[in-house]
Amino acid sequence: MPFPPRIPLGRLLSLLQRRAPRPPAPQRRPLSYSPCSAALSVAATESEDEVVVGGDARLASPRSGGAGGAPPGPLWAREEGALGENEAELGRKASIAARFRLCHELLWQRRWREMRGELAQMVGEQGPESALALCDILSHGFREWHSSSIIWDALANSYARAQMIDDALYVLSKMSSLNIQISVPTYDSLLYSLRKTDMALEIFEKMESCGVSPSDYSHSILIDGLCKQDKIGEALSFFQDARKEGKFKPLEMTFNVLMSAFCNCGFIQNAKSILCLMLKYGLSPNKYTYSTIIHGLCKLGSICEAFDIFQSVTEEGMELDTVTYNSLIHGFHLHGHTRQIPRMIEIMRNQGFEPDLVTYTILIAGHCEGGDVEEGMKIRKDILERGLVLNIVTYSILINALFKKGLFYEVENLLREICSIGLDMDVIAYSILIHGYCKLGEIGKALQVCNVMCSSQRVMPTSLNHASILLGLCKKGFLDVARLYLENVATKYQPTDVVLYNVVINGYAKVGDIGNAVQLYDQIITAGMCPTIVTCNSLLYCYCKIGDLHAAESYFRAIQISDLQPTTVTYTTFMDALSEAGKVHTMLSVFKEMIGKGIKPNAITYSVVVKGLCKQLMFHDARSVLDEMYVQGFNADPIPYNTLIQGFCEARDAKMAFHIYELLVCRGLMPTPVTYNLLINVLCSKGLVIHAEMELESFRKQGVKLRKFAYMTLIKAQCAKGMPYRAIMWVGKLLDAGFEASVEDFSAAINRLCKRQFTKEALMLLPIMLSVGVYPDIKLYYVLGKAIQKSNEFFYLPILQALATKTGL
Repeated sequence: MPFPPRIPLGRLLSLLQRRAPRPPAPQRRPLSYSPCSAALSVAATESEDEVVVGGDARLASPRSGGAGGAPPGPLWAREEGALGENEAELGRKASIAARFRLCHELLWQRRWREMRGELAQMVGEQGPESALALCDILSHGFREWHSSSIIWDALANSYARAQMIDDALYVLSKMSSLNIQISVPTYDSLLYSLRKTDMALEIFEKMESCGVSPSDYSHSILIDGLCKQDKIGEALSFFQDARKEGKFKPLEMTFNVLMSAFCNCGFIQNAKSILCLMLKYGLSPNKYTYSTIIHGLCKLGSICEAFDIFQSVTEEGMELDTVTYNSLIHGFHLHGHTRQIPRMIEIMRNQGFEPDLVTYTILIAGHCEGGDVEEGMKIRKDILERGLVLNIVTYSILINALFKKGLFYEVENLLREICSIGLDMDVIAYSILIHGYCKLGEIGKALQVCNVMCSSQRVMPTSLNHASILLGLCKKGFLDVARLYLENVATKYQPTDVVLYNVVINGYAKVGDIGNAVQLYDQIITAGMCPTIVTCNSLLYCYCKIGDLHAAESYFRAIQISDLQPTTVTYTTFMDALSEAGKVHTMLSVFKEMIGKGIKPNAITYSVVVKGLCKQLMFHDARSVLDEMYVQGFNADPIPYNTLIQGFCEARDAKMAFHIYELLVCRGLMPTPVTYNLLINVLCSKGLVIHAEMELESFRKQGVKLRKFAYMTLIKAQCAKGMPYRAIMWVGKLLDAGFEASVEDFSAAINRLCKRQFTKEALMLLPIMLSVGVYPDIKLYYVLGKAIQKSNEFFYLPILQALATKTGL
């Protein structure tokens, strides 16, 4: 059946405006508040049974001839039959007409709910694009029925509630042409369905211009719609203007909607002001009001204030819902108050609320973000034992945490579990899988997931998914495969996504393949895309990488005169190339140019400048750059300090290296493991092994984060300096600190001991090796055998040979 073209809103409203003004609609009773959007619709249902007949003074029987009246069918049936319609179509129309007759009968008997339910069921069964047929039957068969106008209005209302907006507008246009009044509840239903669009405000304004007085509920719907469109300023202005003009009395719902909008945007003080205004109107805040305020405070970080309100409200006897408890638990988790969470769950259970899936998901997320994925998996097991079914959000959190831990086999187990319960993967879950596999180097698995997405036809790969795969391929060095994948994606999915080209160009740049990088750049231009500054930065890096400083400088100047805005990365890349080439004065000139153009340097930029100055032994100037950085407020990163420490270390100036370290700490920065590595290394390289040992022990006692490099640097120095027993002791400390020692680490110590003819002490490391599951290789046996022969300690040879046989060599 052809459906009439959608009637433009302006045309519909102009039809409505031509009607004679009607008297103001009777005032509705106050509506009870419900916190969610769906509750707006529920509130309307509860009151519309009284208001739907507001335009009729009294109800007459369905027809003037009596209670029942003659069936309307034969007249239009004969007319339609003359047009040659088949019997099935006639039967369908007869069925619709019979249902309209039933609606009239129910209306005459004042059975409003049943009448509206019958219409809603009929609209649902007929579906979209059915308004033409229903209006045709209603206008031809029931025109003379006294209550027909109410049925028309209820039909429009039913379409609006069913979100069939085109059909609702068509019914309203027919009502206007028949000069049938449109009730306020029908306007409200249409407003509610369109509240997230600009059309809602147009309908509200035309509603007023037609002489229809919007209800308090109408105003609240429009305020809710504006808030949902993120037009909070307009919503507040509308609320204040309508309130000052006395057009409506705000409902609890109105205040709750505004408070929720302010809280979601982080404007908690504005939300509190709305709460005060609500109290001035004599309205009592309900549990949804307090739930909104508590949620807003938790989101903002005022968790203590949120908990105080919670305690105050519950002590007064108000029962809050699970959503409020979950908001508090999430707030405690988000702001690091994890010890309070078990207490909240206990309070929750004492109030008769059991933790739901949201509660458990928050707990799982907290453990996973803290790195304790094992505890997260235990909670998952508890959830399943309680008979709850996890959703894809919970599974996604667990899978992401497992990938971060490298627990590939556990991911596979969870995927099998998801398949077994028939849970659909969403785009976030697929993206986590693709990104996780790529990060672990399992590019084949990532491609399989991408293929599953494509074949499902339900969730398509995003640009981010393709970028993850391309990044993984480039990282593994499969640039040819990445190029083929890019061309395939450009053909099928995202032909104009320059970000994907940037990934592959950057991959070529990192290996210095300027030819292929430029080819891809040309493809971007040919395809009609615009290169971004990221594209140009990659090409600039490639020129610098291959050492073509002349081409790099030309390209750098070309970027400056183009429409693209050079970034910190642009300048830092070029300055680093100048630093490597020893052109320090040119580098400083570019640095000043960068500052002059208002482009803010970052920690890497300052590190490049400091490194360039240190290479030319301009330590005083390098220190001045650090001081200038501190004065300018760029003091959030220890990297530039590490660079200067490294410069002093390379110059074997341990005193100045430690001076810069103390300066770093004095300025409130946290040294990194690299800092400690550099300091221990410079002491060892100067032969100050005892001093290095004391410093490392001091760092250990401070609980700072150290790396294996610092331990091994000291151990190697001790072996080389003929301090075997101290070296063996520090091997023990290294293992006690939780580091895994490899065969290479043990070989480094044993080689140095053997060179110093400490054969017996070198052999003492073998039991330690075996105790941690590390076995000597052929090279190490050869070194030990040569050392035994050289020291004439042949009685060790049988032991060594037996060990070699036992380990399979």
